[in-house]
Amino acid sequence: MKIIKLHNKEKSLIKKAIDNNREAQQQLFEQFSPKMLGVCRQYVKDLHHAEDLLLQGFLKVFTNLHKFKHEGSFEGWIRRIMVNTCISYLRKKNIVDLSDEDFVFNDAATESLENTTVEDIQLLIDQLPEGYKMVFNLFAIEGYKHSEIALQLGISESTSKSQLFKARKLLQQNYIKTNKFINEDK
Repeated sequence: MKIIKLHNKEKSLIKKAIDNNREAQQQLFEQFSPKMLGVCRQYVKDLHHAEDLLLQGFLKVFTNLHKFKHEGSFEGWIRRIMVNTCISYLRKKNIVDLSDEDFVFNDAATESLENTTVEDIQLLIDQLPEGYKMVFNLFAIEGYKHSEIALQLGISESTSKSQLFKARKLLQQNYIKTNKFINEDK
């Protein structure tokens, strides 16, 4: 049985892209841009701004491609750049308000969203204030720990936890309101 290395094509594309091969760069962009637009869209409501951030992120990707060490996934490396690009954008726009209030975190405060579509969940997340949304995305979607979020955003761990608590609570309230409104229309 012959074993084929699956990542040879990706490594070859990366090497060519580092050497400024435009076709290789285009192929990498086409391969990863749909998923990375989704990442940007998780942080920024407006699709046009998300697309701008996607392009800014890919500019950083291609500028720093020589720094990718093939340790871990290439997609994960790109994703981290996109998340950091979005966070930088939100910080510069002073859109993010991260208060330093302490709350006791309680998982029971959240309600299950099992019967809700991905699009419905994204609409609920879009309604969150930017600070809540950023911490929620980093924790629940990106899988960061509170200590990592605190370092990334320059806040305390307790602030990260309180922002997540508030985000979940607000998601729960908006979910209940949305379902009540939908059920009243039936």
